[in-house]
Amino acid sequence: MNKWNLVGPMKWVGLGNYTKLLTDPGTQGAFLHTIYYIIGYLPLVYIGGLAIALALNSRIKGRNLMRGFYFLPVVTSWIVVALVWRWLLNPSTGIVNWLLGLIGIAGPGWWTDPAWSMPSIILASAWKDLGFVMVILLAGLQGIPEELFEAATVDGAGRWRRLFSITLPMLSPSTFFVVVLSLINGFQVFDQVYAMTGGGPNNSSQVVVQQIYDLTFRYGRAGEASALSWLLFLFILAITLIQVRGQKKWVHYA
Repeated sequence: MNKWNLVGPMKWVGLGNYTKLLTDPGTQGAFLHTIYYIIGYLPLVYIGGLAIALALNSRIKGRNLMRGFYFLPVVTSWIVVALVWRWLLNPSTGIVNWLLGLIGIAGPGWWTDPAWSMPSIILASAWKDLGFVMVILLAGLQGIPEELFEAATVDGAGRWRRLFSITLPMLSPSTFFVVVLSLINGFQVFDQVYAMTGGGPNNSSQVVVQQIYDLTFRYGRAGEASALSWLLFLFILAITLIQVRGQKKWVHYA
């Protein structure tokens, strides 16, 4: 690996970039913040997407229009979505804190508060990606034979029993796809962080890709940024391989 500032000649440093990154508290913090983001984002977007898919899989009036409405944020620019959520979560003039104030709750500082900056990004990300998860799970739901639900109903199975004994097991291939893709995208989160917080305040929302960007274009340490990109790639590869190997235990193909 080389040491390079994007302008001068490259200097060979061997594994020096990796050694520096692995002992750098900033890099460790960026990985921890990225994992924090995924832990908050993945359950929220999956449960929300599943709830919408279940609702829109039933015979309700205007369901096609509602499906398009929920999918609209997916095709909207991330910069636009991030700016809208930055306005909604504005501590002093945002609608969210105004609504909380109506019921006697003092709203937090959201993206201006180190404790709430990452939850702000998680909320915006989950809202944008709900439509994508909904479409994937909805396709899976429509592939489940109706006869299974009818037989379970005849046997006295209630709504929750049908959900856990039929819907979720039969939906496991779609769930596997959503989880793998969401994890890969989660580790590469950048646009919403850059637009909403820029990694702040006080680096409280600094994620790995934001760190790569800063190392390259703010600090002129392109060699370290390249090394960090490889570390991120290897980390994503390892997580994906673990999921692929583990799918045999919980993914059921009809």
